[in-house]
Amino acid sequence: MGSEARGLVLLCAVLTAFGLAVLYSASAFVAINEHGSSSYFLLRQVGGVAAGIIAFAVAAKFDAQKLSDWAWPIMWLTIAAMTAVLVLPGRIAPTIHGSRRFLFASSFQPSEFGKLAVVVWVSMLIVKKGTTLRRLTKGLVPFLVVIGVLDVLAALEPDLSVAMLYTLLMALLLFVGGARMGHFIALGAMCLPITLTRIEKWRYAVSRLSAFFHPGSAPETVNFQLQQSLIAVGSGGWFGRGFGEGMQQAFFVPFPYSDFVGSNVGEEWGFVGLAALTIAFALYALLGFRIARQARTPFLQLVAVGLTFTTVLTAFLHIGVVIGLLPTTGLTLPFVSYGRSNLVLTMLFTGILVNIGSAKERVIGSAATDPLAVAAA
Repeated sequence: MGSEARGLVLLCAVLTAFGLAVLYSASAFVAINEHGSSSYFLLRQVGGVAAGIIAFAVAAKFDAQKLSDWAWPIMWLTIAAMTAVLVLPGRIAPTIHGSRRFLFASSFQPSEFGKLAVVVWVSMLIVKKGTTLRRLTKGLVPFLVVIGVLDVLAALEPDLSVAMLYTLLMALLLFVGGARMGHFIALGAMCLPITLTRIEKWRYAVSRLSAFFHPGSAPETVNFQLQQSLIAVGSGGWFGRGFGEGMQQAFFVPFPYSDFVGSNVGEEWGFVGLAALTIAFALYALLGFRIARQARTPFLQLVAVGLTFTTVLTAFLHIGVVIGLLPTTGLTLPFVSYGRSNLVLTMLFTGILVNIGSAKERVIGSAATDPLAVAAA
């Protein structure tokens, strides 16, 4: 492995270990109340870590360039899975907290897998189109149609945060790939009235935005999560109350082990803990983008940029929400929040980045994972 890849492995291990400790503290009260054991969520997350390690190891040895050939099957599988979430009966695709996002109880979340589909498929098509990308009808429209389907499926769950993330990922990769900015501006201007009209049907999204911009006039039920999170972060001070000494996770902060796990970090580890977490993900971005710059093909460069952006943006948005800098969303904190689908996928992303950042992968290419080819070289 190159130095950047080794750094990612170490950083992934540290964040995962830290995440397990934070998760146990943040979930203990809820776990005892709902399941009779303080380690309920921790043990399930450990299972996710085991699966994630396997996914990481396979991805680190698998030639990432071959993902280009699998781009369409991955995309079709994602669309089928996200459609199944909406149409299958409740015993297979249950409604949890008012949303239908999971298959097989809470074992698999297709919208998380969709992040990989967007990165791989968009990267493949950018390389395939080449200079045609700068044309509107043959260049940009196919991206908007396919990613638009994913956005609609995510919005119907409903999960507007993921829908927006898909769009941001597509826009970033198209920008890096050389698409014309004038097309983005024109399409954005045309889509804005439609978006504003449709968003009124998701009242919770409008109420969250209103609560963020006008906190004093927002109903207490809408602003409750943010208020409790700010209390947790504020009470942590510079160095925090200490591990396991936080109080806001005792049924004050809703979902303290997932959507608002960052508030537990702020309360128990203080400003220093949140700052260290922010620096860790900034380092993840630095390593990931350095790997992208050194990748051997344009496809791998785009994939590395997309995977790094997905992980780091999600983390920064989560931290921004818990400290009140951004409106409340449903995005979890990578490596830390409870959620096995997200954890396995994030470790899979890191494994792909490690493969792209392998020195032998850059020199030998697709034969880097073939022991016989490496030995012969």
